[in-house]
Amino acid sequence: MARKLVLAVIDGLKPAMLDRAIRTGRAPALAAVARRGTVTEAAAAFPSVTPVCAASIATGARNDGHHIPSMNWYKRDEQRYVEYGSSFSAARRFGVVQQLTDTVFNMNAEHLPADCETIFESLDDTGDVRTAGTTYLMYRGRHEHQLSRSSAITRLAAQVVRRSVLGPRELFYADLFASRDTGCRGQFGLPGVRDQHTGCVGSYLVERDLCDFLLFSLPDNDTHSHARGPHAQVQSIAHADRQLERLFHAGGGTDAFLDKWAVVVMADHSHAPVERRVDLLDAFEDWHVLPPSGTGRHEAEIAVCPAQRSAMVYALVAEARAETVPRLVEGARRLEGVDLVLWRPAPREGAIVSATGELRFAPGGDLRDRRGGRWSLDGDRSVLGLDVGDGVLDSDAYPDALARAWAALTCPTSGDVLLSAAPGYEFVDWGGVDHVGGGSHGSLHTADTMGALLFCGVDAQPPVRVAGGWSIVDVAPMIRGHFGLAA
Repeated sequence: MARKLVLAVIDGLKPAMLDRAIRTGRAPALAAVARRGTVTEAAAAFPSVTPVCAASIATGARNDGHHIPSMNWYKRDEQRYVEYGSSFSAARRFGVVQQLTDTVFNMNAEHLPADCETIFESLDDTGDVRTAGTTYLMYRGRHEHQLSRSSAITRLAAQVVRRSVLGPRELFYADLFASRDTGCRGQFGLPGVRDQHTGCVGSYLVERDLCDFLLFSLPDNDTHSHARGPHAQVQSIAHADRQLERLFHAGGGTDAFLDKWAVVVMADHSHAPVERRVDLLDAFEDWHVLPPSGTGRHEAEIAVCPAQRSAMVYALVAEARAETVPRLVEGARRLEGVDLVLWRPAPREGAIVSATGELRFAPGGDLRDRRGGRWSLDGDRSVLGLDVGDGVLDSDAYPDALARAWAALTCPTSGDVLLSAAPGYEFVDWGGVDHVGGGSHGSLHTADTMGALLFCGVDAQPPVRVAGGWSIVDVAPMIRGHFGLAA
């Protein structure tokens, strides 16, 4: 059997900040992984927000396969918004109970299609690989777990919710689910405590040899970067590194652990500085916008879904869609702080407009991107900063842009019009919250897109994709291949 493997996801890990943390001696565990293996970067999904990227990491699929479109979106069949946690203020407007239900339960059980298999499900099905995971948005596996009764609050929640979930063999999700009593407490996912909870649970599992695959979630770097900006990440990277050290020490020390375990450390996305906010409603003040409460839904013309440095707009009147979408595009492109506006003028054609012009694109054609995808283009290639050399498309400003944009546009739960913010800008969420003075993510731009990736001891790698630049969708196939499964 292949050596055991830990996948550590450090939320928002910026490559330059990882390099600085290692060079200054603040990240000795990460430095040890780097010395033994490969250090590179991987492109996030678009929108480059955590739920979308977490689904891509856990499944190896893009948005059009996993159907998780954004942080905030409109569920057409239920005629309501879905809010995964943009801010507590936004959650209050949509209803805290509904927000928690969507995030903790529905995302995995209903929003993620049953036929879009997670790494946990793939490995659970072998019957040989013992899976485990700490608090992570995507956790679906083959093992049933009941709500924990370890505290008065969770016992009360268990009386109200009465709902089990399917997860890995060993599941630890905040304090809501715990497959065994480890003595570790997560204070219900309180920022600043989440990494410590993961370190405690992970070291418990490793010390007692309870898993062969462990998803080791370290989300506090993202919160720190939102508040203080991406260039302040060294402190939070050092905190995440200490939890990796705990894991290594539980396995006999750094060298002994890395002799027995393969390690993959990755970001889900990167972070960009935010200097100005954009109120999306300003672009659509002449429209009847569906409010978070859902009141007047039968009269509403559009649903507006801001998600940090990305946004989506849904046309709600089906028979008027052909006239509505061009008007929405025109309104969005005039809004200060919007870099790119994306839509589908035809089922097999995408369009992207910027201040410089318009580009139409479609899959298939004579032009090839760095990852081997084939495309046909019509219009202004400078919209995405696309260069063509030897028939190969590339863009420094918008990495893997066509594949990421097409997956977002063809995701069946996406909006009709998608927006990507200009550098320095962020869309204010439904709770009135932004990260001005700090950092954020979500756009198609490279600043949000290129996150860190480092690994050692992994038996299987996708060489064709490596040659064309890594994507976060490459990690699940790499892990499946490591354990002898078809990628």
